[in-house]
Amino acid sequence: MQTPVVSGQSSVLGENPTAVRRSSSVVILLVLVVAFGLLGLLGLAWIQRQAPPLEAGLAPQFEITTFDGQSLRLAELKGKPVVVNFWASWCVPCRDEAPALEAVWRKYKDQGLVVIGVDYVDTEPEAKQFMQAFGITYPTGPDVGTVISSKYKITGVPETYFITREGKLLSGKDATGRPLGNYIGAIPASVLQQRVELLMQP
Repeated sequence: MQTPVVSGQSSVLGENPTAVRRSSSVVILLVLVVAFGLLGLLGLAWIQRQAPPLEAGLAPQFEITTFDGQSLRLAELKGKPVVVNFWASWCVPCRDEAPALEAVWRKYKDQGLVVIGVDYVDTEPEAKQFMQAFGITYPTGPDVGTVISSKYKITGVPETYFITREGKLLSGKDATGRPLGNYIGAIPASVLQQRVELLMQP
């Protein structure tokens, strides 16, 4: 006995070839969109990495929430000299400079100096352990989404930036030819002291 076939009904033995082709085309299109998106992001990251860190000019604006919940905006600190230090708990050279950063903060904070620690690609528990180990008391918070570090085009940690009362990176070069606006690597205590003294000038 033969089963009647209703006109227009798809065969029970297979799917409509047109529908299959259409679904495959959609999947391929989505894969291509995702692939090109990833390539674009990788290309942007590569370009940012090739760009040198900032040395002079206006300091990029940013906002950071410290580990104790304090919100800081660079724009609101205009009129004060600011030191911005990018660091991480897993960064060995950061341990070398931590005592010097805390020392200048304690020495000059009553004279208006602001030191801000920007914790880069880290976990909060380990960052807090680092801060406790080195007695860090200056405002410090995480760089959520690496937004701040991207603005400053950092190439790694540690890196330190010196911002004048006018909101500009300290201009000029030191005796070794290094730009005064930043210091790439662990900054020696003597160099940090010299840069801060320049910042504190009226």
